[in-house]
Amino acid sequence: MRLKVITPLAMEVDRPVRRIVAEGPHGRFGMWPGHIDFVSALVPGILLYEAEDGAERFVAINSGTLVKCGDDVRVAVRGAVEGDDLGNLRKRVEAEFRQHDEAERDARAALARLEASMVRRFRDLGANLP
Repeated sequence: MRLKVITPLAMEVDRPVRRIVAEGPHGRFGMWPGHIDFVSALVPGILLYEAEDGAERFVAINSGTLVKCGDDVRVAVRGAVEGDDLGNLRKRVEAEFRQHDEAERDARAALARLEASMVRRFRDLGANLP
């Protein structure tokens, strides 16, 4: 099988694999070569795959969709972080979440300033009407 993990910004994983373990809304499931074609929503968590050399690797994913068609397994997610050690992967994911939280906080603050400015301008415009 060929696994492709795709985010809006990049192709995070594109390699042949022996097996995949993922988690959908109704629990974990596994896929091996020859598995029937399949579509599933994915919940935030860890996608595990076994590379052709037998090494297990992990991909922390945000919610998304898995589609298996023939030998291709495509996983489309909002965010993904790959690693081979769960401890290090956890640290990387936490750092990335912190970075995203700070960016969201900054964006919310900018939006609040914009809204306040707009309200002031409408108020000033209304005060100038006869």
